[in-house]
Amino acid sequence: MAYAPHELGRAGEMATADFFLAQGYQVVARGYRHGRAEVDLVLQLGTALLVFVEVKTRSSGQYGPPETFVSARKKELFRLAATHLQEELDWRGDIRFDIVALTLRSRAFHIEHFEDAFY
Repeated sequence: MAYAPHELGRAGEMATADFFLAQGYQVVARGYRHGRAEVDLVLQLGTALLVFVEVKTRSSGQYGPPETFVSARKKELFRLAATHLQEELDWRGDIRFDIVALTLRSRAFHIEHFEDAFY
């Protein structure tokens, strides 16, 4: 299965949303933006946990694992957007920052989920 780069990323985000929905999470937001910061997926589990997810999708592992492409600057912007959304929602529960790494393997994605990937 071949994807254009932007289509690959979108397909990875959809696969990640499906992955979390199957585990009982609810999608709060997709592509949440605050200024220059973006969070790919914001999910809620029950009433006590809000999860901010960075999705990294690659067509192969040729240049290394997808999860290693989350820079310190990206994490900083990610936290900024997360803080803004918490204020917007008046969120008082716990939060978690996850990374989901997807690598395209023939007809499906190989998904690796890194809970509490950074703070």
